[in-house]
Amino acid sequence: MSKFNLNAISPIDGRYSSKTSELNNFFSEKALIKYRLIIEIEYFISLCEFGIPQLKEFELNNFDSLRNIYKKFSDEDAFEIKEIEKTTNHDVKAVEYFLKNRFKSLNLEKYVEFIHFGLTSQDINNTAIPLSLKEMYDQVYIVQLDKIIESLNQLSIKWKNISMLARTHGQPASPTKLGKEISVFKNRIEEQKILLKQIPIAAKFGGATGNFNAQYVAYNNFNWLKFSKDFIENKLGLKQSFPTTQIEHYDHLAAMFDNLKRINTILIDFNRDIWQYISMDYFKQKIKKGEIGSSAMPHKVNPIDFENSEGNLGFANGIFEHLSSKLPISRLQRDLTDSTVLRNIGVPIAHTLIGFKSTLKGIGKLIVNEDKIKEELENNWVVIAEAIQTILRRENYPQPYEALKDLTRNNQKIDKKHIHDFIDNLSINDSVKNELKKITPQNFTGIH
Repeated sequence: MSKFNLNAISPIDGRYSSKTSELNNFFSEKALIKYRLIIEIEYFISLCEFGIPQLKEFELNNFDSLRNIYKKFSDEDAFEIKEIEKTTNHDVKAVEYFLKNRFKSLNLEKYVEFIHFGLTSQDINNTAIPLSLKEMYDQVYIVQLDKIIESLNQLSIKWKNISMLARTHGQPASPTKLGKEISVFKNRIEEQKILLKQIPIAAKFGGATGNFNAQYVAYNNFNWLKFSKDFIENKLGLKQSFPTTQIEHYDHLAAMFDNLKRINTILIDFNRDIWQYISMDYFKQKIKKGEIGSSAMPHKVNPIDFENSEGNLGFANGIFEHLSSKLPISRLQRDLTDSTVLRNIGVPIAHTLIGFKSTLKGIGKLIVNEDKIKEELENNWVVIAEAIQTILRRENYPQPYEALKDLTRNNQKIDKKHIHDFIDNLSINDSVKNELKKITPQNFTGIH
């Protein structure tokens, strides 16, 4: 760990930096500057392609040189922009001035005033940030989410034949299959993934109050709305928001954050269940040589990965909740309350990523304790009472529920002998008695 890491205030940049470093390309200050450059340059190129008269002489072979400005964007370039910002006290304007300087070095000075032409800062921010979010989603988030899904799928297959005592309200309940219980979480996440993919990542590009005032007053014979749609949807792969105020209204972004929160909530539920199973001795954990469980109790192997994941996912959800409730609200045509908040979208995603990786790490340590699971089933013959009373209902036996209730709900241990003695004393034919005696806690598991 570097000195920088040791002095970091946020664990994202400190303790957990190795788990979140891949997000630096999307949510760091340098990344934000780079994405702003991408938007400014691609906007200028689009103006050239749009047929602006003053740009007709701009040579097409210069496009590659312009794109190299952001493709080869370096730390030094970022520092240069931050130095300009010390004077401008405006981060987007600093990017504009940096780009104008680059135009001059490329002998393109006559075109510099078409950089940021007719735009407001939020035309840049509300396309740059969604673009970074989209690319992060494709390159990082969905990759990690798919790892979770695949891991759960493998466990559900691996453990599909392991009968297990279920618990409702914490009490012994009709048995289930361990693999099926894992598949519940896999399917829940998959359903949310489907919904997540349906949410557009939207952007706004329409000037100071969203009406293309400046562009239209300069070139009122051009279809600026079509230009904006082509630029946002065809060039950037985002969805155009129109009409808007000065800012994109963030409704789709709020929906996305709510969806990410739901996925995290499902994983928190999973983490807690696995934690509980570990405490019940259904699972052991692989032991890593030299690793400490408890500082005081040498025997302990704590379920720290699932606890770490739960904590990070819960923290992420708190921020997601604030983002989704705050961002869609702005006074009149715009206030600045979205700006600082928007800068923090990488924070909950980073904590989400930490949570994902911790869950995966914990899953990799799990060892099924089948002996304990079988023991629990054998000690709870009482759970087949539901099966017996249901078949008795089928046979029109009088008050079967009440009969089983009297047998099982008396705070006495019920074993196989108790059950079979009860069956033998029933006034039913022998074939039904034999049917009932074939039911065990191990095979009363339904469809799976």
